[in-house]
Amino acid sequence: MKFLVVKRSGIIKTVVVTVLLALLLGAVGMTGAAAVYSGKTTRKLPIYSVETEEKVVALSFDASWGADKTSDILATLGRYDIKANYFVVSFWAEKYPEKLKELSESGRVEIGTHSNTHPHMSKLSRSQIELELSASMDIIRKITGKTVDLFRPPFGDYSDTLLEEAEKAGLYTIQWDVDSLDWKDLSAQAMAERVLKNVKNGSIVLMHNDGKNTVQALPLIIEGLKNKGYSFKTIGELIYRDNYEIDHTGRQIRR
Repeated sequence: MKFLVVKRSGIIKTVVVTVLLALLLGAVGMTGAAAVYSGKTTRKLPIYSVETEEKVVALSFDASWGADKTSDILATLGRYDIKANYFVVSFWAEKYPEKLKELSESGRVEIGTHSNTHPHMSKLSRSQIELELSASMDIIRKITGKTVDLFRPPFGDYSDTLLEEAEKAGLYTIQWDVDSLDWKDLSAQAMAERVLKNVKNGSIVLMHNDGKNTVQALPLIIEGLKNKGYSFKTIGELIYRDNYEIDHTGRQIRR
């Protein structure tokens, strides 16, 4: 009888602890890997891709260093009569203002900011983040005469604070769901195969302005996507500006 009493007491304690833990999780919101798996994460998310029935993708290039390939990339976009995005860091814009003007005035490139100094922005204070965004937006506006409303965090590194400050600045924070890995110096063929294998309706493709084989890979990527029936939009044309939600994968969905 004593054994049964002890066992029953232990069971009751276990049930009580379990219930309290469940209530606590419900109060603070589910986080971490379990939250992502269940689709109930409360963390803010940037836009990685867009839910759409249209067979359309957006090509994007980050510009932080080097400009010797910029004109070739732009010429390729012109040859195939498509548009793309450039996310530029302030020191790149200041070093190559004529290149930035060329991109902006081409009618084929939508410009966004990639920060002022290319830091890990999740490590910055709120005031430092505000300065990174405002300074970079001002420099781009000074050179191009245009106000940007798209932002890509350096290294893809972000936090809730960063997303809040970007929204305050009138910026949509943009990531990607297809990485060409041109920053790893893959061959042009390997890059093209990777993109074509992973792209889907509403994908955003990441490339770099100074990638070793990006210029050679770009025609393969464009032709391959066209052969699959895809057309091309800028990210600004692709995303929803209002009445949307973002699921736990970062996919923007129209409400």
